[in-house]
Amino acid sequence: MYTMNEIVVILSGGIDSTTLLWYLQAQGYILKEALTFNYGQRHSKELVSAKSVVKQFNDSFEQNLIHRIIDISTIKDLISAGSLTGDKSVPKDFYDKESQKTTIVPNRNAIMLSIAVGRAVTINARYVAYAAHASDYSVYPDCRPEFIDKFDEAMYLGNLWTPVNILAPFKTMSKTQVVTEGLKLNIPYELTWSCYEGKESPCLECGTCLERTEAFLENQKSDPSLTSEQWDKAQKLYRKHKSE
Repeated sequence: MYTMNEIVVILSGGIDSTTLLWYLQAQGYILKEALTFNYGQRHSKELVSAKSVVKQFNDSFEQNLIHRIIDISTIKDLISAGSLTGDKSVPKDFYDKESQKTTIVPNRNAIMLSIAVGRAVTINARYVAYAAHASDYSVYPDCRPEFIDKFDEAMYLGNLWTPVNILAPFKTMSKTQVVTEGLKLNIPYELTWSCYEGKESPCLECGTCLERTEAFLENQKSDPSLTSEQWDKAQKLYRKHKSE
């Protein structure tokens, strides 16, 4: 039998899902497992960050959160498209630009959520959580409240004898608001990775890098994952793209 507050969390290793771990802990949920997916993404460096995040989480709260990195990279040939799983270059622009649609991975959230729900049923967890937020609406339909609500209903009905619900507590929050929440919780953002290029250092001007810079700037904080030189460069690139 499951208890009403046991939860499986989808963790990418980025700002939003890392904030989600600490947020759910603060809300009194019992975090049973964190699932990280290798789906053949260009920025697979985020998998390393996810490991570091879970280690820090367990050390901080004296927990034993199980972390599973799930290799579904064989589906890359089936969903090879755009700039994250395909061969297009990563666009250097804000998320509200048409070019950012090349970063869409076909049906990514539905695929990951479905697997996570299956895992939740198997280990008797009541919820699956992911970190969709409002700043992604313009590009990613599978981060919108309409998708979340309908998918939640479908997963509940599809597992009626062992029901699971989808939680997305940040679905009406901007990236800036997510970081605001995370700063209150003293989240180790220096461990997180966002850049879609996935190289040794972040490019600082792909959509997710620019969004990350904006979130810290609007919170009047520097990004702790960057050196002072990198942070200066990030601010310059942000202002350059903002003026275009």
